[in-house]
Amino acid sequence: MRAALILAVMTFIPALELRASIPYGLGVYETTLTPAAIVTICILANFLLAPFVWVFLDKGIHLLLHIQWIDSLYQKVVERARRNVHAYVERYGTMGLALFIGVPLPGSGVYSGGLGAYLLGFRFSQYMIASAVGVLIAGALVTAVSLTGMEAFSFFLKRVDH
Repeated sequence: MRAALILAVMTFIPALELRASIPYGLGVYETTLTPAAIVTICILANFLLAPFVWVFLDKGIHLLLHIQWIDSLYQKVVERARRNVHAYVERYGTMGLALFIGVPLPGSGVYSGGLGAYLLGFRFSQYMIASAVGVLIAGALVTAVSLTGMEAFSFFLKRVDH
């Protein structure tokens, strides 16, 4: 139970999400939990985060924006999220948002995807669908890399013999 809680909390941290919680869980809790349990806990935690992000953006952020330094930080984050998400959404709509959420790179994920969706006028249901698909994509990619290392993606690399 303690391991599941630690993995869920790690998944809730904006800069970490699945990119960190799955590899950490597979490395640290491999004797306590099965790989399937670790991945399931992390994916569920990341998906459960999505509605909280939306409610915070819709109801809570307005209260905090009265504080100058929070408003300044928010404006910077908003502009970056809008710029990053816009290209995906412009071309692919809800599935573009899912792809943005699903790419396990810094600056993508449920938090920035939620902010981008909110700013671009997505409905809550669209965001939840995109989050579900995106979290599954990210979970699969991070798990594949964590379990196999970069060998899983070696077909993308050109071999150079000297």
